Amino acid sequence: MNDQKRQGIKTMSESNIEAKPSAFNTADITALSHLYRGELYRSTVWRTRLDTTTNWAVLTTGIALSLTFSSESASPLPLVLVGLLVATFLHIEARRYRFFDFWRMRAHVLEVYFFGPILRGHGVQVENGWNDILYQDYRAPNLHISYPEAVGRRLRHNYSWIFAIQVTAYIGKLLIHPAPVASLHEFWTRAAIGPIPGQLVLLAGLAFHAAWIMIAIATYRGRRGAGRARPQNSERDRLLDLARG
Repeated sequence: MNDQKRQGIKTMSESNIEAKPSAFNTADITALSHLYRGELYRSTVWRTRLDTTTNWAVLTTGIALSLTFSSESASPLPLVLVGLLVATFLHIEARRYRFFDFWRMRAHVLEVYFFGPILRGHGVQVENGWNDILYQDYRAPNLHISYPEAVGRRLRHNYSWIFAIQVTAYIGKLLIHPAPVASLHEFWTRAAIGPIPGQLVLLAGLAFHAAWIMIAIATYRGRRGAGRARPQNSERDRLLDLARG
């Protein structure tokens, strides 16, 4: 009974594909194949740029940790400054992610609606109008993810961990390095930066990180595709079985 229900559920591409003659000739298919290669290449380039900014954030955080714990007299200030630097990298990476998402989406459309029917033996089909939609996107390019959502995604996937390491190291520096703190007054003294009282420094840090947490939560609830039904994973990995022969 469950198998019959699953067979009755079809995706948008499957419901519009029948055994009809291909909508493109051989030359058209060759041109579209080259177009796909170009879109895939551009998405790969932007994906590499994402890794670059993440590496910058990890490297600078590591340098700040080394400076902060290098000696007994070392100041926790590098850990404060690196938080601002990591936030700058997050801003850059969110902008880059929007372009990566732009190129990736075009490549995915070609994979699903161009190569998909070919793999299923139906030839290229255009009944659902995917080619017209893709053409309009070439005529009037438009980014498909907002800047706040891009920030939220990079926060949840990468930068939340970097910020967590920074906060943990900073609090650890104040509490136990070079020796365990003996009083609350000493804790405030260690947190002070020049004429700025330690209470104000910690309050600013709390507001800084609370803002990132709020952005991550808010963008998760309103993220693109939040209400989309996910296909159920089968108990066996059929592609893995196929690859094994």
